[in-house]
Amino acid sequence: MKTVLVTGSAGFIASQVAHRLLDQGIEVIGIDNVNDAYDKRIKNHRMEVLAKRDGFQFYEADIENLYDLQPIFEKHSFDVIFNLAARAGVRYSIENPHVYMQSNAQGALNLLELMRKFDCEKLVIASTSSLYAGHSMPFREDLAVEQPLSPYAASKKAAEVMCYTYHHLFQIDVSILRYFTVYGPAGRPDMAPFRFIKWIHEGTPITVFGDGTQTRDFTYVDDIARGTLLAAKPMGHTVINLGGGKRPIALLDFIHMIEDRLDKKAELVFKPMSASEMIDTSADIRKAKEVLDWEPEIDLDEGLDRTVEWYLENVEWASQVEL
Repeated sequence: MKTVLVTGSAGFIASQVAHRLLDQGIEVIGIDNVNDAYDKRIKNHRMEVLAKRDGFQFYEADIENLYDLQPIFEKHSFDVIFNLAARAGVRYSIENPHVYMQSNAQGALNLLELMRKFDCEKLVIASTSSLYAGHSMPFREDLAVEQPLSPYAASKKAAEVMCYTYHHLFQIDVSILRYFTVYGPAGRPDMAPFRFIKWIHEGTPITVFGDGTQTRDFTYVDDIARGTLLAAKPMGHTVINLGGGKRPIALLDFIHMIEDRLDKKAELVFKPMSASEMIDTSADIRKAKEVLDWEPEIDLDEGLDRTVEWYLENVEWASQVEL
């Protein structure tokens, strides 16, 4: 790889992928529409760090808009596209499903069309463990994912299907990565880890949807970024889980781990769980080990240490982030 495109470069995972590519001396063209899906302060924080790196060039552009994208493809020749731009989050997708289909499905189609037109042969695209609803754990890549519980999951399924079509018709090499509950420093403020740390630190009651026994297969962002880069090699068309791959942790236990690190007790407020939410997730990562030689290196204890430490180091502005 000499030059790559990273979409959603102001995002949580994409910014870490960009840093790793730059560390390898690869030129990174980043695009992001810097929308207000969550507080822009945390996006600006990530971009300020990236902007200092040699070899990084940024365009404020939207993958939903083909006319935004085409001039970038005309100016640059890409060896690999990392499509990590997306509207994420299950609950909000119920309120505004059109935004999710536009960004996650139409955006993926726009990139595939431009890859076909400009002879870019490799796509790595982010998908989600939310597709595995209704299946027994641990989730394997060969399971039929036909029962998405939310517009978010449905939009990701649509993108996956279109990727296969373009692989079949135009031989575009596609690695589809299904991520499992990614967390870490400078994480998304609409996700539980950032929210729980902020709320416990400031003494705000935590809203828990469900009874707190639901489990998640938390995966540290650096491990996700490393796996994403490994998937850039020629693979034809493949779907790969990137997840913790060990014992999923219950939400209440996760909260207790944060309490221990902040030396503060959380006040919990329980509300009914949404029908759009999965109760449990657990990744079967044998395929990632076999085809990528990848497995997580950062366990939850170390990952949470780093995440809480980052928050405390940046608390002056991070505490002001709107949730």
